[in-house]
Amino acid sequence: MNASSNSRGIGRWILQIVIMTIITGVILFVSAGRLNWIGGWAFLGLNIFTQLLSAIILIPRQPDMLADRSQVRTGTKSWDRLLTPAITILGTLAIIVIAGLDARFAWSSAIPAGLWWAALLLAWLCQLFVLWAMASNRFFATTVRIQEERSHQVVDVGPYRFIRHPGYAGSVVYTLLIPLVLGSYLTYIPAMFTVFLLVVRTQLEDRTLQAELPGYTEYTPKVPHRLIPGIW
Repeated sequence: MNASSNSRGIGRWILQIVIMTIITGVILFVSAGRLNWIGGWAFLGLNIFTQLLSAIILIPRQPDMLADRSQVRTGTKSWDRLLTPAITILGTLAIIVIAGLDARFAWSSAIPAGLWWAALLLAWLCQLFVLWAMASNRFFATTVRIQEERSHQVVDVGPYRFIRHPGYAGSVVYTLLIPLVLGSYLTYIPAMFTVFLLVVRTQLEDRTLQAELPGYTEYTPKVPHRLIPGIW
């Protein structure tokens, strides 16, 4: 992409982030029926801070990747056309709606303060880990596809030296921590469903890369694990 295309793409990416943050906040607090909800503000603030940090780090480092993520691209695998919205709508949306309703009706018991602070810190570290993966991988796309128009290549730097799918790894742990940040044990129901879908997507994406991305089969013996070092 040229500089002009990158600038337009980055503008779209920023607008999308702003719109999604506003929508998330509205859904959270409308579901809760109140604004004085610490868990909701912590979750929203965590995401806003991480997005600001992402912009500072990624705009100068990975402008073409951000531009690519800002628009729908052809070549997305048919199964990912189902998985991506399922993760977003049935997973993420369900989590924030149920958490908001839980905050309104007090279905869950209170989260111990020490556990809440630990979950908040670890969730932030997970987001930083995903950001590290994004900063290391200029092919970190929104959907699963081989990016032939961008000369797609294997990435083996940064966290990709340790596991093959660090973005998913960080997202899985983050998803398991968010119910605690939001103060809602009930949200573990959609959270576990989301984790299941992320693991399925990891497996399918890894198979796609092994079958279609040159050099990936040579990379896999060097980094044998997909999500968890020493396990899988």
